[in-house]
Amino acid sequence: MKSANSYDNIKCNIQQQQYVDPGECDDPFQIVMEKAGNHGRFQLIYNLVFVSALATAGAMMYMNIILALNIPEHWCTVPGREKTNFTLAEWRRLTLPTHKDNRDTETYSSCCQYGWSYDQTWYEKTIPTQENWVCAKDLFVTNVFVVARITEVVGSFLLGQMGDIFGRRFVYYISVVFCSIGRLASIMTTSSYIWFLIFSGLAALAINSLFQSPQIIGMEISREQDRSTIAIYQSFGWSIGTTVMPLLFWWLRDWQPFMWCTTIPTALILLFSKYVIESPRWLISKQRFADAIIQFRKIAKINGRSFTMSEKELIQIFSTAQIETTYGIASLFSGWRLARNTIIMGFSWCVVAVSYFTLVLFSSRMAGNPFLNFLLQSIVEIPAYMVGKYLDVQYEHVIMGLAAFIKFLNAVTFFTASLQGMEIYPTCMRQTGIALGTILANAIGIVAPYLVYLGTTVDIRSPYYILGTLFLLGAIGAAFLPETLHKKLPDTMEEARQFGKQEASNTKLKFFSLPKAPLKVKGESQRVGVDAARDDAAAKKLNQTKYAP
Repeated sequence: MKSANSYDNIKCNIQQQQYVDPGECDDPFQIVMEKAGNHGRFQLIYNLVFVSALATAGAMMYMNIILALNIPEHWCTVPGREKTNFTLAEWRRLTLPTHKDNRDTETYSSCCQYGWSYDQTWYEKTIPTQENWVCAKDLFVTNVFVVARITEVVGSFLLGQMGDIFGRRFVYYISVVFCSIGRLASIMTTSSYIWFLIFSGLAALAINSLFQSPQIIGMEISREQDRSTIAIYQSFGWSIGTTVMPLLFWWLRDWQPFMWCTTIPTALILLFSKYVIESPRWLISKQRFADAIIQFRKIAKINGRSFTMSEKELIQIFSTAQIETTYGIASLFSGWRLARNTIIMGFSWCVVAVSYFTLVLFSSRMAGNPFLNFLLQSIVEIPAYMVGKYLDVQYEHVIMGLAAFIKFLNAVTFFTASLQGMEIYPTCMRQTGIALGTILANAIGIVAPYLVYLGTTVDIRSPYYILGTLFLLGAIGAAFLPETLHKKLPDTMEEARQFGKQEASNTKLKFFSLPKAPLKVKGESQRVGVDAARDDAAAKKLNQTKYAP
């Protein structure tokens, strides 16, 4: 029999959070979520398909354009060699003028009136070699990346706030459709540069929310201790995608079949729509209790549980929670602590994004096998800027190894920034907060293609000086962010404003220290009015490690 007092206890728990750091309180939503199962089969399926597998497919679709737009070594075509016995090397030496490139190395001129010949050592065809985007059109490729960054900013601004207004699931469907249509259409429109830019921009418009929406839902329906695991699922999926992608192009050697093969998997994710749910945590924050009950029951059914809580009981628990009036991104600056966290997180995203994309773009421009260069960076996810920038061109293989190492560190930073951003912002503004980070990141990321252009045409060391300075400033700023480990996800704006308050006021807390996990409360399940012995037995049976997300 259900205890009326148990719901009152949860209600009191909610009220008490208004007066203390919410990160230090028990999470009443998790108490309810345990009824449906917050560590079961549904979470495992959801995170494998929509967090990890979608990250793999999305990463290939997002990054395939970088390899497809690669410009291999090329030179002027001078007619007449077929009438001689000269080899290609001899003919080039006799007929082509030379000039010094950005590495101060003598190279043959590549701007001429009879067309171009392209090195086919690694590629049969790329988009620039097919459409001759070289010489007078050498900024065509750079501009594609810049347009993509601009539309990512616009998409993050719009879809990020839509996720908090209309729901995560709605934005997820928009993202899959826009990304798939945009990239597939761009494959078919390379002969028209303007249309190619438009569809490339459409694909980039929703790319960030493609990753954000499912991950936010996954975190909001899972246990607190599983949040970092879910973030690892997505990071691991991303790395698999960016590792498989260059191997696929190396095998196919032609940009068209490569682009088809790396774009279609994202659209196929729609086949698993049966498991797409709306976040019940977000629904409760909007006081849509009946809809939340439906989502709880979907989760419980796959987890092998029976969710018997009624809408009336759910309203009783969360009756003190009211729909907050928010003002979009401006709400993230409503309070000193929240504003400070938002500014630091935004700058951290900028540093991570501009360094990541600069390194990725550089990988396909370095000497040697472009596929192995890209593969090496994808496997370890990190590059060696500060040391690598001092090395001479004869040590380019060393630069590539160091770049891979720094990209590994960059990936760790990317993972941490993504996870911490989701844990700092409240439920009613979580996707907007993450969107603000990506808006700033992509706004600054617009300079990445130009940094690559600067490094490949002027001085190869220049981008590394800039990135090194950004890393230093980012490290200093990140030191002032609050710890989120073992802390309750904030649900309201006030909770977000108070997040980290106790940590800041604790003078005995050491800077380099880890918070302890909260103690388990024996018989905690009684707070939801279910017999403790029955719940403990059910939890032991159903919440097994093999069902972990």
